[in-house]
Amino acid sequence: MPELPEVETVRRGLQPVMEGRVITSAAVNRPDLRWPFPVDMADRLTGKRVLALRRRSKYILADLESGETLIIHLGMSGRMLISGAILGEFHYAHPAPAKHDHVVLDMEGGARVTFNDARRFGSMDLIATDAAETHMLLRSLGPEPLGNAFSGPYLIERLKDRNTPIKSALLDQGVIAGLGNIYVCEVLFRARINPARKAGQIAAIRVAGLVPIIRDVLAEAIEAGGSSLRDYRQADGELGYFQHSFKVYGREGMPCVATGCTSTITRISQSGRSSFYCPTCQR
Repeated sequence: MPELPEVETVRRGLQPVMEGRVITSAAVNRPDLRWPFPVDMADRLTGKRVLALRRRSKYILADLESGETLIIHLGMSGRMLISGAILGEFHYAHPAPAKHDHVVLDMEGGARVTFNDARRFGSMDLIATDAAETHMLLRSLGPEPLGNAFSGPYLIERLKDRNTPIKSALLDQGVIAGLGNIYVCEVLFRARINPARKAGQIAAIRVAGLVPIIRDVLAEAIEAGGSSLRDYRQADGELGYFQHSFKVYGREGMPCVATGCTSTITRISQSGRSSFYCPTCQR
């Protein structure tokens, strides 16, 4: 499932063709994805200007001049693809309609944004903009890791006395919004913390030290266009490249990259998810 860097990359790709533009025509080609689409969704989108395109955690939010916000979740395989627009030096012509093109937005200026989702685990909803933060998908989220509300003192307070593994604590969306399995593995390697360590037993100075590491890992991943492992593509159809920088994720049995370390990367299962780490470097 796309994590914060992938969703932010898609948002930035969509911004030039959506923000400030009118949705001249909207087509909804099936009644549901993970959940049913909102009633009269195509009519409620058609003719509306997108005032702002923002991100909250792993969700893209399009604020409309009608006072509603379109909430988009990519799910496991969802893609927001642009055609009919000039992006940089390239022109992306409209492709032939594909089987899994579930929502199609024709934008002022000639661009088309298509939501394609083969597995149909994605979702879209429309809600009053002033009530968006109370939506069931958003109301329990913690602070954005790249925002000012996320700090060393905040993380120390949230993790103290927690008896869960640090890996699980950092994946808790109520603690930090947007972090997922890939980037938590990479963060804990840089911090030299074993993913099975109890969060409440880690020294406060090390917990606070996670904050800049989290920000660095996410910023680097966004700069690289995210990580393409299976279905993820950027809005222009290109792959992300951060997977080429992984130090531990997906590297089970391979040598640790830390200078002087002779260990190999180990994989363990935590709450049904794979954790990758170096047993020598991460204590």
